Amino acid sequence: MASQDWMTKNFYAVLGVAKDADSAAIKKAYRSLAKKYHPDRNPGDAAAAEKFKEIGEAYAVLSDPKERQQYDAIRSMAGGGARFTSGSGGAGAGFEDIFSSMFGGGGPNVRYSTSGGASQEDLEDLLRMFGGAGGGAPTGGGRRARGPFGFGGFSSQPQPVKGPDVLTGATLSLRDAVAGTLAELTADGRTITVRIPAGVHDGQKVRLRGKGRPGTNGGENGDMVVTISVAKHPVYSIDPGNTANLRMDLPVTLKEAALGATVEVPLLDGGTSRVRIKPGTSSGTVLRLRGKGVTTAKKTGDLLVTVQVAVPKKLSKDAKAALEAFDKAMESDPRADLAQEAAK
Repeated sequence: MASQDWMTKNFYAVLGVAKDADSAAIKKAYRSLAKKYHPDRNPGDAAAAEKFKEIGEAYAVLSDPKERQQYDAIRSMAGGGARFTSGSGGAGAGFEDIFSSMFGGGGPNVRYSTSGGASQEDLEDLLRMFGGAGGGAPTGGGRRARGPFGFGGFSSQPQPVKGPDVLTGATLSLRDAVAGTLAELTADGRTITVRIPAGVHDGQKVRLRGKGRPGTNGGENGDMVVTISVAKHPVYSIDPGNTANLRMDLPVTLKEAALGATVEVPLLDGGTSRVRIKPGTSSGTVLRLRGKGVTTAKKTGDLLVTVQVAVPKKLSKDAKAALEAFDKAMESDPRADLAQEAAK
């Protein structure tokens, strides 16, 4: 799009943002509108297609700080801001006067006006001087070139644009999340098979480079962003504090907790490991089996085993009598100091 067209196009209004909006607000507005007016969501709607094009043009300029600065400057001239006009010597004299004033020569033919918008001829003169684009601006989508005074001119080479990202999701079993797997994903009207790396966790976003929509003008493909969901496992879970670790509960009997024992712990890979329960171990005690967690290319985590003393829901007559005898033999009240401690 030629720079002189900027005078008549309000890109801030197209995106629905204020002129002083920051880059985050501009990006958010663009994504929302692009999603709303995308041709895939509005098949056969010419108005939506035109709106989608306008949104893309506006974002291309406002997302680039240098482009945005030039756009604001040109819009300022067009909307009643300051501009230069040539004197009685015509267009050629106007150039001489402007150069003269910029580089210290002064000159009677330079006039500074705030009375109205700049004409297309005035703007083209300024673009030729600052952008180095003689003979007028190009009429197609041009690539901006750097002029001799730091302002952008145009060349005829289209600018490569990276393709849009594609968003999708994948639900994995805990085993597949830990070990990695091949997953078949359907997104954007197509189905592809991708490799999910080992050690992913619930809510994680995996970016697959180049799996999004094609770019334009030779630009690279966008990416596919996959949000991972991990199905619940009956025994194991991924530690939210350190996703390289696994967690599990280990039931033990009252006797094992009170007197101590060595018990076997099943592992996710199908093996087992032995763990020592110390005498007097309480429910909630966490034991660590090092190197038995999630293995990735960077590290291997641990298995955190939480001891749970299993309390039977039903007792035989003999079991009840044994527990009564045990309680009597203890001759202690575990809540003896509770009230005193609570009063502190």
